Amino acid sequence: MTKHTDPDQTLIKMPSLRAVKSFVAAARYQNFTRAAEALCVTQAAISRQVRELESYLGTPLFRRAGRSVELTTAGSIFFDAAQLSFINIAQAAGRIRQDHRTSTRRSLTLCCSPAFSALWMSHRLPDFFSAHPDIDLSLVTTQNFLSLEPGVDPDIFITKMSRVRDGYRSQPLFHDVIYPVCTPSFLEAHPEARSLEGLRDGTLLNLSPYGRSQVAEHVDWGVWLAIHNLDIEDRPYDGPHYFNANDYNLLIQMVLNGQGVALGWSHLVGPLVEQGRLVRPVEQEVVLEETRHYLAYREDKADDEALTRFRDWFMQQAAAGQPSTRGLA
Repeated sequence: MTKHTDPDQTLIKMPSLRAVKSFVAAARYQNFTRAAEALCVTQAAISRQVRELESYLGTPLFRRAGRSVELTTAGSIFFDAAQLSFINIAQAAGRIRQDHRTSTRRSLTLCCSPAFSALWMSHRLPDFFSAHPDIDLSLVTTQNFLSLEPGVDPDIFITKMSRVRDGYRSQPLFHDVIYPVCTPSFLEAHPEARSLEGLRDGTLLNLSPYGRSQVAEHVDWGVWLAIHNLDIEDRPYDGPHYFNANDYNLLIQMVLNGQGVALGWSHLVGPLVEQGRLVRPVEQEVVLEETRHYLAYREDKADDEALTRFRDWFMQQAAAGQPSTRGLA
């Protein structure tokens, strides 16, 4: 027995797309003649299609204004919805046609933290695009790598997790190297920051652990100072402020604005130190030798040319960006 499909009431109740297309053109140009020229049809055809749509909706969509036309209230409501729908359709069709026309163009989706994207990726991406003009990148940032939105399946993760999810291979990258940073002008105005005790008692900008539960270890000022045998609790109660935030980009911007001293992760702040925009007020640092950052890529795309080229480029950049002792003030 043949099973019949029930009528789709949504599609049945849709007005004629040809009529809607003529209406959108007339509304955009506020003139039936210009709309006809834009669609390569006659002015009579535009008028007929608009009348058909008005009859279907049961209300006028235009009012005459000399040689032009103006949208009624109902016309404005319908135009906003119809125009957005046509834009979405046109963009989707354009992407599909482009994909078929340029089969040699490739795309990759990359996922990393907001701080890594802003402080590591942003100034290196021009080099990648210049060397690989046929590869398009889509970047997704998150602090929660285990709970991405449904349907988000990056080709590559940059994370501190050695195993981010099933179906990915991980390549180890660099260790964390952490040291204090501030601006040269801040250090000049606060020479006491050249000692560990002076740092502890000064204006500290601290990265809080909130929302960072997936990170295997978290180094804040209390931990960093304790490793160097100082107790953060020995700060004077009437001393400068101690500012907490879980947004590392914010903290680095505050440092650049001369608002205090923050802990700098070398792979993120190294370029700023190299440029002289930030300095290291003390030589002490912490190296987390037991943990690494990782590049994880999809196993089913291990031989994909675009992924391979990006991975090779990234590994070269990571190797070239290893921390140095330059920047000591």
